[in-house]
Amino acid sequence: MADAAQLNSDPDRLLFAYWVPNVSGGLVISKIAQRTNWDLASNLRYAAAAERSGFEYALTQIRFTASYGAANQHESVSFSQALLQGTTTLKVIAAILPGPWNPAVAAKQLASIDHYSGGRVAVNIVSGWFKGEFTAIGEWWLDHAERYRRSNEFIRCLRGIWTAPDDGDGFTFAGDFYRFRNYRLSPKPVQQPHPEIFQGGNSDDARANGAEVSDWYFMNGNDLEGFRAQIADVKARAARAGREAQVRFAVNGFVIVRETEAEAVRVLQEIQGKADADAVAAFASEVKHAGASTGNKTGMWATSTFNDLVQYNDGFKTKLIGTREQVAERIVLLKSLGVNLVLTAFLHYEDEIEQFGREVLPLVRQREAEGRGKDAALEIERTGDVYQKPAS
Repeated sequence: MADAAQLNSDPDRLLFAYWVPNVSGGLVISKIAQRTNWDLASNLRYAAAAERSGFEYALTQIRFTASYGAANQHESVSFSQALLQGTTTLKVIAAILPGPWNPAVAAKQLASIDHYSGGRVAVNIVSGWFKGEFTAIGEWWLDHAERYRRSNEFIRCLRGIWTAPDDGDGFTFAGDFYRFRNYRLSPKPVQQPHPEIFQGGNSDDARANGAEVSDWYFMNGNDLEGFRAQIADVKARAARAGREAQVRFAVNGFVIVRETEAEAVRVLQEIQGKADADAVAAFASEVKHAGASTGNKTGMWATSTFNDLVQYNDGFKTKLIGTREQVAERIVLLKSLGVNLVLTAFLHYEDEIEQFGREVLPLVRQREAEGRGKDAALEIERTGDVYQKPAS
């Protein structure tokens, strides 16, 4: 396996992250056998393997209650801290849910963890899609637009708390959800100006947050037209906010690499064929309602099929399923569209994180060294057919 530092020496490189399986059931809602565990000891092995393999980020999941195949859930922030203590270069993105968390608590937690880890924590602000989770713990369930408006305030408060001058009056904010008066946080985070802030979604509200307040905008899997439209829209919104150069894009993709494309597709078909039908149907009902409740009816999962929803974030749509060469080519295409980070998930974490680092990541770096990933028209001509919308 190539040395991770050597693999990641180009400042213009595409970045790679992986979903942390800190909830049980893996990253698919399926009864297929998986070599993936949710305990800390296993996850420390996965993190070490990812770090050796060239991954630069990991994303923990936030769940408060059992749902849709995830019977057990470790808390995201403490789990992120544990992974950071077991690694040296990996940056861990802790998922936080406004409502259960107050920005003062989150800012303090994350600033301290940033010190413990030498500046390697980041945060993903999750606006929430699961009504039952909120009501179970006694939190108000706001409508879609209000949830994202609360997240917007939450992010502004995080950034304000972290960046308020030490010799000034502290952070003051008067919003509809959060209020601060001359609040001073000490110590501030190690990272300057602050830890990276991720946020995702597909609705107008999510895109506005991505453009106006986030450092990173997460996207679910999509077709070629969908990726291009989403990136162009968020970039245009960011430009109007004077932040076009500050917003980067990350995309979710489920990875299946096998010796032949036919073998990889058979694995996908087995995952979908052994789907936990009741759990997928319940998940579909919950998220379709969330998507339909958006102003433009295009929230996350609004157009997802049953088979799409077997992977939580439409990861099959990203088409990282095939031979190592096919997957590398598709990743380079994603880069040419404006994607800066690929968030991966796997069926067998025990083996496939290292397989990706050994077989796929060096091929991506080779193509980048050849100048690939910069000309969208060229990459679409070479690889784009796989992302076209299926004929209706």
